[in-house]
Amino acid sequence: MDYKQLAIERFSNDLYATKTTGIIIEEVDVNCAKCSLSINENHLNAAGFVMGGAIFTLADFVFAIAANCENELTVSLSSQINYISATKGPILFAEAKCVKNAKNICFYDITVNDDKGNLVASVSTTGYRKA
Repeated sequence: MDYKQLAIERFSNDLYATKTTGIIIEEVDVNCAKCSLSINENHLNAAGFVMGGAIFTLADFVFAIAANCENELTVSLSSQINYISATKGPILFAEAKCVKNAKNICFYDITVNDDKGNLVASVSTTGYRKA
């Protein structure tokens, strides 16, 4: 099964993530995914750094892709983001991996790195799966 194509179709109406922010779905498999974001001036804050909200949107979207790959509708219950360092490159990559997958609750770890390999943010997300 082509999980990436399925995710692209399923999330085509998520215009904030895909059109406004510009996130690209790179890889999808069961309970894991990778997305990218090419940074432009629209993603920068007043200090000239990538806005925390843009980084969080990337992390939240990759969670949604991974958590909804083969599962019932899954939404975020809570997320904890730690901003580690400013990005050094023009592209961010976020990877989501399932830590625990129960009937109605799931736990994911998400890392956001720049294209130079620097860790930009670490996110823990708890999701609720509608059964």
